[in-house]
Amino acid sequence: MSKNNQIRKSDKKFIRLEKARIRRQILDSKKQQELITNLYKRFLVQPEIAAIETAVQKISEPKVLSAKVKTTKSKVKKSAVKVK
Repeated sequence: MSKNNQIRKSDKKFIRLEKARIRRQILDSKKQQELITNLYKRFLVQPEIAAIETAVQKISEPKVLSAKVKTTKSKVKKSAVKVK
């Protein structure tokens, strides 16, 4: 599968515009190529990273258990002792 099939249409458009900007502004061809490869690395989904992210999401989502907690009011006993 080519790397173009892994990128969304809107991201392809952004990459195309950024590549044009890089080629206009930067004259050094090695620097251009380096920036363009970094641009593609930002948008390509790597399988190992995607698998790790889904595993982390599964772990981080806590399960909510519905348990009823009884609360009782403490009864205060009044004594018949008079304070002088």
